[in-house]
Amino acid sequence: MTGLALRRARSNLGLSQVEAAARLGVSQPLLSLMEKGERAVTPALAKKAVTKLLATPELLPVAPDTRHNDEQLASDLGALGYPGYAYLQGQARNPAEVLFDALDRRDLYARLVEALPWLPLQYPNMDWYWLTTQAKVHNRQNRLGFVVALASKVAKKNANRNVAKRLSEVLRTLEEARLAKTDTLCQESWPPSQRKFAHQQRSALAAHWKLDTRLREENLTPSVPSRSAAIKP
Repeated sequence: MTGLALRRARSNLGLSQVEAAARLGVSQPLLSLMEKGERAVTPALAKKAVTKLLATPELLPVAPDTRHNDEQLASDLGALGYPGYAYLQGQARNPAEVLFDALDRRDLYARLVEALPWLPLQYPNMDWYWLTTQAKVHNRQNRLGFVVALASKVAKKNANRNVAKRLSEVLRTLEEARLAKTDTLCQESWPPSQRKFAHQQRSALAAHWKLDTRLREENLTPSVPSRSAAIKP
């Protein structure tokens, strides 16, 4: 998180530096230095800014080697505002990190799979360069492309033009890296019969991204307004 982002979060709440510093547990002079870029915003303080100043989690640092189990991923989604897991308490992670963590799994609980398109829909300003790079390195670009494409369809259906435009830009990049090999959407342990059934029932969009999955737009949990729905200039 940059000092400028920290200052914007404070200003959006109408807080003085003294008031914001008290919420963050730092001194006003230190906060001033961070906002000016003269002192780095630590990862710990960035996490506090998300909870105390409502800064967007998209600005949190990413930890590519962090891996959470199904229960922890559900809490991650709940902390980011996903309606299906809103009852869970967790500490916010960067949504790009959460999405990659999930997509890089051999197997994932079905309800978590259904939640994945919600992330790009609610956090369209996430670090796409980092995420697409990680996906390409681990050969997960088809999974990411399908998830983003589903989110884009929902954005268009809801007439959310700014989000749809941003996701379309991401899809153009992923299209260029699309793999020819058929994959599943985090269900690699499926028996042959179940995978064959998913292959036969998959949508045209899933077929385009070479995924054996029955996930469709109508399976997704309805979205809720996001703190980061606005597109950056």
